[in-house]
Formats: sequence, structure tokens, C-alpha cells
Amino acid sequence: MATLQAKSALVTRLLEAKKKSGKTYNQIAEQTGLTNAYVAQLFRRQAQLKPGTAKAFKAAVPTLTDDLIEAMQEIPLRAYDPIILQDPTIYRLHEATSHYAESIKDIINEEFGDGIMSAIGFYCSVEKVKGKEGEDRVVITMNGKYLPHTEQKTTDNVAKLAK
Repeated sequence: MATLQAKSALVTRLLEAKKKSGKTYNQIAEQTGLTNAYVAQLFRRQAQLKPGTAKAFKAAVPTLTDDLIEAMQEIPLRAYDPIILQDPTIYRLHEATSHYAESIKDIINEEFGDGIMSAIGFYCSVEKVKGKEGEDRVVITMNGKYLPHTEQKTTDNVAKLAK
């Protein structure tokens, strides 16, 4: 498994290749059919570049070397350095989700029942829109599959059935 230090060095190389390409996350997303947030996740090594998408990704970002494309296809270490919470944007995003988390949970439970929104099979995109006074506004769309909690009956416990 990769270390955080190795991951950091790889991310630095990936972001340098993106910068050299002169393309934005939105442009790369448009060329690959991926969401802009997922493209950013790929460059940050928080997501795995699937083999079927690798060719399109390389075409969209020709500054990525073959070794970088190969590295992006490895299963990533999905972790972050807590020091990033010192960045104002990341801190405010964390603050907003923390502030609204209980209310969001209440609405999920009211609308769906006892369960959670999964971060697997999850889609996220970030858009820029104009507010009613002409100000720039950020729209973050999070789209996750609903997973109900299950009642744990002994008769359904396949581990016990395997014995």
C-alpha cells in the first residue's frame, strides 16, 4: 500500500502534468465524459482511473506520461492529511457539511427510512452560477445511492450459515 508521502509525490507530478496541459477540470471532464469532481479526484489520487477510461483520459491530457496513467489505475489510498482543514475553502466546506449534517440526515431518514447515503456509487459535480444579485455562487451537487440499514437476523447471517 502506498504511503501518504509517496501519494503526495505522485499527486504533485499529476497536477504538474495537468497544469502543463493548460486544461481545466471542466474541459477534461467534457472530453472524458466524467464529472469535474471525479476528474479532480483522479488527479488527487482519491479515485481509480478505470482501464476503459484510460485511453480517453490520456487523449484529453496528453502531458500525462504512461507511468502516470498506470499509477492512476492502481487502487488509491483514499486518505487526506488533516492539515488541509487549515485551507479556508476546505474548512468552510467542512463547516457547511457539519452544520447541515444532522438536518440532512433527518431529511434522508424522513424521506427514505433508516439508512444512509453511500459514498460508493457516488457522483459529485461543482458548478458556477450567478445569484439573483449577479454574484458568483458555487453549486455542489452530491448524488449518492441510498442504502437502508438492515435488521440483523441470525437466519440471514451468511457467515453463520457457512459453518
